Amino acid sequence: MNDDLIGAFEELPYPFWRTLGEDTVRLGKARHHVPVLLEVDVTAARAALANRKQQGEPEVSFTAWAVKCVAQAAAEHRRVHAVRHGRKKLVTFSDVDMTLAVYRRLTGDGSGERLPMPFVLRKVNESSLQQVGDEIRSAQFHPLPPGEQWLNHHANVPPPWLVRLGLAAPRRLRDWFYWDRLLGDPFRVKKTMGTVMVTSVPLTSKSGGAAWGIPVGLHPLIVAFGAIGRRPGIVEDRVEARDMLSMTVLFDHDVVDGVPMARFLRRLTDLMESAAGL
Repeated sequence: MNDDLIGAFEELPYPFWRTLGEDTVRLGKARHHVPVLLEVDVTAARAALANRKQQGEPEVSFTAWAVKCVAQAAAEHRRVHAVRHGRKKLVTFSDVDMTLAVYRRLTGDGSGERLPMPFVLRKVNESSLQQVGDEIRSAQFHPLPPGEQWLNHHANVPPPWLVRLGLAAPRRLRDWFYWDRLLGDPFRVKKTMGTVMVTSVPLTSKSGGAAWGIPVGLHPLIVAFGAIGRRPGIVEDRVEARDMLSMTVLFDHDVVDGVPMARFLRRLTDLMESAAGL
């Protein structure tokens, strides 16, 4: 081996928690998700949020408002977040429980690396906008015990020591012991991770163009917010500068087809473009 061709390098331990991400991507790619890329005019919403801040009202983040819009549309079109139950049944839920990914440092492992930690918001369709914002902020700063990867405690989440033990097991054993049991039971899915996932892809669009991200996940409905670009748009036959949000929505084609997808997207777009709730 010629060391001059290699140069300086450093070997780091492979974090055990990355195995969870590997499993999620591996199992998520096996799902029949249909991605839809679209743009939504959020000019009115951003102006309303800025106005709330100027008037001294309780501050609400853009993410919290967008999450609330997704929950409202999903509650009105329950089929888009239905979960398959065996070969012959589907289960639809009235409540919209959704997983958000909040970037936090995993305490106790010494790496100091930030990773997306799941946080489940319950009954988002019934929560107020302020409640959604408060829960998200709480998840961002809530103290974590060493080794903990979930930002709230709910049914079917194993303790940290069992998570570490499970991730050290062979893949087939992990699938049999955990993933097959979880994903094959819609009620366990609902309790553990909800039926909707919302994520924000850290993209920028300085040129004002679109910037989408296409995530991989296990939920029947996945919404990814990309960049907000400012560029020309048509408003009442006039050309104006508008704030356009790049958004990707993934539907599980095993549980929903094109018409319900289109109705959900139409409703979600209407809510966001009309600055619903603001």
